[in-house]
Amino acid sequence: MLPERRLSVSEPAVSAWGLRSASRAAPPNPQHALACWGFSFSGPARDTRAAVSSSEDHSTSHIVQSLLTNLAIAAGKGVVAFLTGSGALLAETLHSAADCGNQLLLLLGVNRARKKPDASHPLGYGRSLYFWSFLVALLLFSGGGVFSIYEGIHKLGHPEPVEKVHLGLGILGFSLLLEGNATISNIREMNKRRGQKPFFQYLKDTKDSDLVVVFGENAAASLGLVLASIALAAAYVTGDPKWDAVGSVAIGVVLVAVAVFLAVEIMSLLIGESADPEVEVAVRQAVAAHPKIDRVLHVITMQQGPGEVLVAVKVSFYEGVTTNEVCTAINEFEASLRHRRSDVRWCFVEPDIPRTAQVA
Repeated sequence: MLPERRLSVSEPAVSAWGLRSASRAAPPNPQHALACWGFSFSGPARDTRAAVSSSEDHSTSHIVQSLLTNLAIAAGKGVVAFLTGSGALLAETLHSAADCGNQLLLLLGVNRARKKPDASHPLGYGRSLYFWSFLVALLLFSGGGVFSIYEGIHKLGHPEPVEKVHLGLGILGFSLLLEGNATISNIREMNKRRGQKPFFQYLKDTKDSDLVVVFGENAAASLGLVLASIALAAAYVTGDPKWDAVGSVAIGVVLVAVAVFLAVEIMSLLIGESADPEVEVAVRQAVAAHPKIDRVLHVITMQQGPGEVLVAVKVSFYEGVTTNEVCTAINEFEASLRHRRSDVRWCFVEPDIPRTAQVA
């Protein structure tokens, strides 16, 4: 609800902002009053819908690919783990099975994030994907990493001979081929999105939590498969099954490390993280290009979901601009900003005067 002073657009109030009314006799349009003296948001609802959110076009192909890959791998690993009695293979089986569940949760999160804004969630459901991604990180930590470490420690205390090592190495090699292909596909997709930004900086800065989670799972799985192969081969060559248990612990440590990294990054998005710096640059460029807007006084950006950005900006206008011209300028500014940044889903604009002018 807007403060009462914002609804008053009498001549003295207009003059106090450094503007002048177009006509003393004819009161301004109420919509203009709301637009100019409170936060103005993107005009009518049809304009908001016209700004296509990339979350609606958010591809799930990388998630589905990883899900199908992990289903095939989990089945193969499970059979061979039973035949060989390998703890490292059992850890990898549980990891792949957990990944399948995680990818189903990510698909659910993407679906929830696509829901239209409603009365209870006027800014939409974009952040729900961050919640499900965070949950996936927790499951990767507990269901994958912690259990693998526990299994490895148990095997160290109660070592069991490893049998049919050739089967184990065979399925590990096949799994590495599939996981490696999925990881490379994730890297290609991220290379398309990151532009000139360094790869690891992109991992830290990106707002596409589902892609980062899937990449983290696939990369951890690929490294885990390498560790499992080394551990299984070492157990066979030395005749000491404790090497297999060491491999299980090493896999668990990798999963825990990846899960902690994902949880920290996603938690920042879940709490409320500013959008990419390029969004603020686009705001300032759009203001500088407009002939009636003087400058940006303050700007806040917020990432509401993958491809969904909220912008709140306070601007000052040149002296002598009428109330109607302010409203028109705001609409033009919003259109210009969306042309520069299609991910701006909500835009709130407030006219104000610089502090120096207020003091004077």
